[in-house]
Amino acid sequence: MEAAIPGFLNSLKVERNCSALTIKSYGEDLASVLEYFRDFAGGIPPVAQVTVAALRGYVAYMHECNYSRSTMARRLACLRSFFRYCCREQLAATNPAKALRTPRAGRRLPHFLSTEQVAKLLEAPPANTPMGLRDRAILETLYSAGLRVAELASLNVDDWDRDSGIVRVFGKGRKERVAPIGNYAARALSNWISVRSPDSTAPAIQQQAMFLNKRGRRLTTRSVGRMLEKYIRDTGLDKLTTPHTLRHSFATHLLDGGADLRSVQELLGHKSLTTTQIYTHVSTKRLREAYEKAHPHSAGNQ
Repeated sequence: MEAAIPGFLNSLKVERNCSALTIKSYGEDLASVLEYFRDFAGGIPPVAQVTVAALRGYVAYMHECNYSRSTMARRLACLRSFFRYCCREQLAATNPAKALRTPRAGRRLPHFLSTEQVAKLLEAPPANTPMGLRDRAILETLYSAGLRVAELASLNVDDWDRDSGIVRVFGKGRKERVAPIGNYAARALSNWISVRSPDSTAPAIQQQAMFLNKRGRRLTTRSVGRMLEKYIRDTGLDKLTTPHTLRHSFATHLLDGGADLRSVQELLGHKSLTTTQIYTHVSTKRLREAYEKAHPHSAGNQ
């Protein structure tokens, strides 16, 4: 089983055009399965000898370890893909993961910021230093375009069309879309680009990056997270705030402002409208809270 994993991960890259982060996650999920077999099931079996019962033992182990339902669902999806690959490559006759029931994942409402909180965060980076201008441009772009952090980190300077006011974005599975950029973000990007200084000795792919670190090379997603953590501390915002919170805030504020769900789906790059619908629950919840607070005959005013 262990020997089949590198080929599977390579097929994700070559055939399905998965991102490096997705491939890393699949590899970690499969490593956890191998660890279970090695430590609790008497050893790692050959792919062709993995049974439904053996995998059910792994599911029971995850329950005992109190893994979240979303983690279990993701790992089972990974196993189905892995054994589907093994069947195709004639390493196994059947897919034992196909019979496993995926736990129903409870959907939590996404954490988002109010418009006032967003404004406070966007104004936190200093406007008189190159790194401050960079950080302002990052935060403005995340919020203005609703980007994932990985999408932002992969942006190149040429991906921004100033005349059209859009950026070209490569989302999950390298699926391309265009995202509008507002005036505030455009101004912040212009200010950053005026002081941007790439490392002339770095490979071209590094020099082309929109956002650079102090060494003049492409900024990583982890660096964006650390940068945001600093400004969260400085502004006293909720510690639940992450770079993805700005994407949640983008979608919530659009719906609160009257945007239709289908348009928000396109702007976020969601494959399914069901994924986008979580934000309608946020807006509905806020409407209900406003109603309970203000209406004289609501339950809250009796």
